Amino acid sequence: MKTFITYSFLAFTLFTSINHVNAQVIDSTTYLKIKELQETVKTEIAPDKRLKIIEFLSVDIPKNVYVIQTTEKTAKDRLEQQLKGINAQVSVTLLPDASVADKPAGVVNLSVANLRTKPEHSAEMASQVLLGAQVDILQKIKGDYRVRTAEGYIAWVPTSSVVAVTNEELNDWKKAKKIIFTDEYGKSYATANTQGQQVSDLVYGDMLILNGESGNFYAVTYPDKRKAYVRKEQAMTYDKWLTSRKPTSENIISSARTMLGLPYLWGGTSTKGVDCSGFTKTAYFMNGYIIPRDASQQVLTGQKIDILDKDGHFDPEKALKNLKPADLLFFAAGKSSNPDARVTHVALYIGNGTFIHSAGSVRINSMLKDSPDYDDFQTRTVVAARRYLGEHESNLQKVENSTYYNAGK
Repeated sequence: MKTFITYSFLAFTLFTSINHVNAQVIDSTTYLKIKELQETVKTEIAPDKRLKIIEFLSVDIPKNVYVIQTTEKTAKDRLEQQLKGINAQVSVTLLPDASVADKPAGVVNLSVANLRTKPEHSAEMASQVLLGAQVDILQKIKGDYRVRTAEGYIAWVPTSSVVAVTNEELNDWKKAKKIIFTDEYGKSYATANTQGQQVSDLVYGDMLILNGESGNFYAVTYPDKRKAYVRKEQAMTYDKWLTSRKPTSENIISSARTMLGLPYLWGGTSTKGVDCSGFTKTAYFMNGYIIPRDASQQVLTGQKIDILDKDGHFDPEKALKNLKPADLLFFAAGKSSNPDARVTHVALYIGNGTFIHSAGSVRINSMLKDSPDYDDFQTRTVVAARRYLGEHESNLQKVENSTYYNAGK
């Protein structure tokens, strides 16, 4: 009898296990169907995850429960329609989500806030945002916000780097009279004295509310209400800065040259350190333009300039003839790469076959073999060039027109 009961128990356990495995297979199949739909919609509506999000927030295969989140209303509507025929509990939430409903925006509170690809300190640095700039807050997970910047770039930033604000508080910040720091690097002080206690460091492009003046100093307020003083010779009023921007090729190249020698920093977009596209982005920002963040995004705008031969290889003679100062040169990784290869590097053309770029440090190189600054392109291939100035200038976003820096008119 005891043996019979033992065998019966084993048989029941085996039967239950088989059924559980079958259930897992069924649920896994359901998940794969949902995943396929999600990927299809993602490819159509949000192919670049740096700009638009369509992703799984949670997956529970045993319970057959799934949550997808997206920044795009059209994607939410499409997914909800197409998921109706699937036997599973699937919800699609829209970002910004409920975790940030009361304060859907933020103002950067550090001289340079580091943005990362994941809500982890150890994650890859994706970009940076400067003091006083607005970000959209899309989501909060523990000690990090998922944010969107003025150029539309989406990444994660520690909550300690940003002051979350209501829409009313944000509008007050944008309407307030401000200064912009125009030196490469400096400090703010607790008193109108350079011997006073430092409040924070500052870099080019940082913005603070202007409260008044005290001798050779501006009296300013930070997003978190800290008070400080900034030397006038290192800043100007934001309004004056806007009206003084003249984005000529000469001015853009002049701005680029002020960064010579800066260290290469992956994800860097400030005068503390820049990566290749952060360098070009900063040079254009110094002249009043907001351009896309990454090299692979920067190549998608502007006028195409012919610099390749009939076989798609870089032609130095054609480049010398067609390129103009302030054009952008784009590179793919590897020697003799296909012109359709993914862009991984960008440089600013400065004329006479020379260009300036961030590679190890910000430096000048030449495409001419007899030049002492010749770059032999052993590790990368020129695959494209774009012109931002001129007839295609209207496609660029001006700082003066950006709602991320200015109150609505």
